[in-house]
Amino acid sequence: MQAWRVHTTGEPREAMRLEEVPEPVPGDGEVKLRVLAANVNFPDALLVRGQYQIRPPLPFTPGVEICGLTEDGRRVIANPSLPHGGFAEYVTAPERALLPAPDTLDDAEAAALHIGYQTGWFGLHRRARLRSGETLLVHAAAGGVGSAAVQLGKAAGATVIGVVGGKTKVRTAEELGCDLVIDRTAEDVVARVKEATGGRGADVVYDPVGGDAYTASAKCVAFEGRIVVVGFASGSIPAPALNHALVKNYAVLGLHWGLYAAKDPAAIPACHTELTRLAAEGAIRPLVSERVPLDGAADAVQRLADGTTTGRLVVVPSLPSVPSAPSVPSPHGAAR
Repeated sequence: MQAWRVHTTGEPREAMRLEEVPEPVPGDGEVKLRVLAANVNFPDALLVRGQYQIRPPLPFTPGVEICGLTEDGRRVIANPSLPHGGFAEYVTAPERALLPAPDTLDDAEAAALHIGYQTGWFGLHRRARLRSGETLLVHAAAGGVGSAAVQLGKAAGATVIGVVGGKTKVRTAEELGCDLVIDRTAEDVVARVKEATGGRGADVVYDPVGGDAYTASAKCVAFEGRIVVVGFASGSIPAPALNHALVKNYAVLGLHWGLYAAKDPAAIPACHTELTRLAAEGAIRPLVSERVPLDGAADAVQRLADGTTTGRLVVVPSLPSVPSAPSVPSPHGAAR
């Protein structure tokens, strides 16, 4: 089969190689799945760079989230067992952790439903206890993680303010349903949030970015507000001023979704049931901005790492390869 492999960590375009490898063999409690679609996640970029908290043995195949087909024909959502990740034609995954793919979503959408939406649901409902009528501020609202939080916030009855970078992402966030979109490249985030909330600030802040986004969040979070720290896509890990949290009376909450598998495993399928219901009702639907063939996976991971994408990029192995553009003869007869 074909699979992308990393022999030496580095930037995705240089470190990932598409190779012919043997199909993976399931271990005890595992099943083999044919990959129908593999969602591209920020942890994939961190894995390739050697910066993730989990470091699989080299060589490994990245790809932490898929929609796949079991040998008996079931369409499921799974987290592949590293080092045999999802950017391949076949993977193995723990059988006990398989989740049914919702009938209302296609393969690419189903592949993107799991990690981002589970993280959003646990962050907003289990950690922040978001209530209907509250104001939710979502950083990187046009991205894969942020777009899930926007949809889940609207489904919960919140007023959602999205923060994005650039005009194209403003349009995407508006189409997702944000009540207000702030372009951080052209506007003062803190001033706009306070203006929109009558000076109160945001009740809940969902922050997968860190760095300057967290700094702004602390300045515009409401009395008894909650800042949910989801990740550090900016590459900068903030150091919260606890005296500031004390004086303003707000909470800083960490969300590590992966811990629920070990600490409260029953909560994950329960959350999936709720997400499936919301998808069936049309309240949520993963924003798949691009479906790419298997040979485009390295480029897709690089673009996500560079922060140039909106929504979700999903690798679909059955898509035909995109041929390179033919060279154009120059007036002097050489290709250019």
